[in-house]
Amino acid sequence: MIDYSQLLLLGAIAGFTIFLGLPLAVMKNLSTRTKGFLNAFALGILVFLIIDVFSHGYETASGAATAALSGKGSIGDGIIDLAAMFGGIAIGLLGLVLYETKIMTKRFPQILSVENLKQGDEHLKQIFHQTNAYNLAMMIAVGIGAHNFSEGLAIGQSYAAGEIGLAILLIIGFGAHNTTEGFGIAGPLTGILKRPTAKFLLVAGLVGGGPTFVGTVLGSLVFSNIAYILFLSIAGGALIYVSMLMYNSGRKFTTNDVMMVGIFVGLCAGFVTDLIVTFGGA
Repeated sequence: MIDYSQLLLLGAIAGFTIFLGLPLAVMKNLSTRTKGFLNAFALGILVFLIIDVFSHGYETASGAATAALSGKGSIGDGIIDLAAMFGGIAIGLLGLVLYETKIMTKRFPQILSVENLKQGDEHLKQIFHQTNAYNLAMMIAVGIGAHNFSEGLAIGQSYAAGEIGLAILLIIGFGAHNTTEGFGIAGPLTGILKRPTAKFLLVAGLVGGGPTFVGTVLGSLVFSNIAYILFLSIAGGALIYVSMLMYNSGRKFTTNDVMMVGIFVGLCAGFVTDLIVTFGGA
C-alpha cells in the first residue's frame, strides 16, 4: 500500500523518465544515414503514440455516443464527448499550423528567406535547419506533454478508485514509455552543428514529462471524461502535425528504405513498452 505522497513521487518519476531519452540530442559525429535513422526511429514512436492516443480517446467518446443512441445514456453527454474529441483534434492539428504560420515564421530573420536559401549559401541553410530543429523539438514536446497529461489522469484515477496495484503498474509502464518519448523530442536535434544546451533540454523535458505529474495530482482528486477526451485529442492532432514535419525532415538526410526501417523499429519500441501497461490490465 502506498500513501498519497508516495503516489505523487512515483507520478513525478513516471513523467521525468523522459529525460533518459534526451541525451540522444547531444550525440556528435553522426553520419547522415544515422541521423536519418534516428529521426525515423523517433517518428515511429510518435506514430505509435498517435495510434494509442486515438484508440483511448475514441473508445471513450464512441462509448458515450453509443450509449446515448441506445437510450442508456444522455444524448447531451454523447454530443459533448464527440465535440471534445473533434474539437481537440482541431486544436492540436490546426493550432500548430497557426503557430507555425503566425509565430514561428516571424522568428526567422529576413536573410533566411526561401529566396536567399535557394542561392546556395550553406551557412544560411545550416542556420535555418538548426532553428527549425529546435522549434520542431519543442512542438513535439508540447504534443507529448498533452498525451502524458492523460496518462497522469489514468494513474491518479486508479489510485482514487482504490486500484493501488494498477496505479503502480501504470507508473512503471508509463515511466518506461516516457523514456522512448524522450527519443522523440531528441530526434530532430541529433547531429545539428550547435548542440542543444542543458537549459533547452531541461525545458523540453519539463514540457513533455511534467504533465504526467500534474495529471496524477488532478486525476487523484477529480476526473472528467470531457477533459480526458479533449487532452487525448489535442495530443493526437499535435502528434499528427509534427510527424509530418519529421518525415519531411528525415527524407533530407537519408533514403526512404532507411526511413521505413527506422519507423518500424520505433513502432516496435512503442508497442513493447506499452505491453507493460497492458499486463496491468489497463
